Amino acid sequence: MVIVAACQVPIDIDDVEKTRRRVFESVGEAARLGARLVVLPELAMCGSIFADAAESASRAEPADGPSVRFFAELSDTYDLVLVAGFCEESGLARPYNSAVVVDHGEVLSVYRKTHLWDFEHELFTPGDVLPPVVPTSVGAVAPLICYDLAFPEVLRSVALRGAQLVASPANWPDSDSPDTRPPEVSKAMAGAAINRMVVVVADRVGEERGRRWVGGSVVCDHEGYRVAGPEFGAETVLVAEVDLEATLDKRISGRNDVFADRRTDLY
Repeated sequence: MVIVAACQVPIDIDDVEKTRRRVFESVGEAARLGARLVVLPELAMCGSIFADAAESASRAEPADGPSVRFFAELSDTYDLVLVAGFCEESGLARPYNSAVVVDHGEVLSVYRKTHLWDFEHELFTPGDVLPPVVPTSVGAVAPLICYDLAFPEVLRSVALRGAQLVASPANWPDSDSPDTRPPEVSKAMAGAAINRMVVVVADRVGEERGRRWVGGSVVCDHEGYRVAGPEFGAETVLVAEVDLEATLDKRISGRNDVFADRRTDLY
């Protein structure tokens, strides 16, 4: 069993130091509660409602830049695995929307978001490589970013490659729907259940340049049940104990196995 956490923090696009303090305090709280893996939101240090590609490019950093070094310091200080989003330089007109996996201060992998949402097409360059499955001190972790979770093919791909836990930095836009649980939470639950993987989503909360965020962070166990969250609209640290060893067993009954039962002769 391992304790995991999702840090649901507000991000101030115009005040990096304020955001840095919030992230520092949130990760520290997760560590105090025993978390060995912590997930932060998408574009955690810089925000996302950029006016145009010129502004997103101006906020981009290399994979060894200040934001990633900060994440590495947090990971090292608290002896944990940290998955967080940042704006990465691409050498092109538009930067990448990326996520880094850091283990006890060591950067293990950088993933570039492959599925861009709405206005992101004007701000970022899509990645062209599926999420990696990264061996870490807690288990095999696959970083997905926000809208990537909407594609069952991506989740199945990392599951077939041995992922035990999907860590997803996210920025889920709010809506005026009266439904108390947005479909994004249901997608995370479904992805966990269908693949018998743990799914940890760290969403942001608050408002940025007129856009509201759901604050729908959630931790789903390998059977798809919510074991923490969501706590909509509140700055919070969600913590839950999950069984990563159980994710290695894909049987769901005496006669059924979510991998072996696939009819690959038909699809």
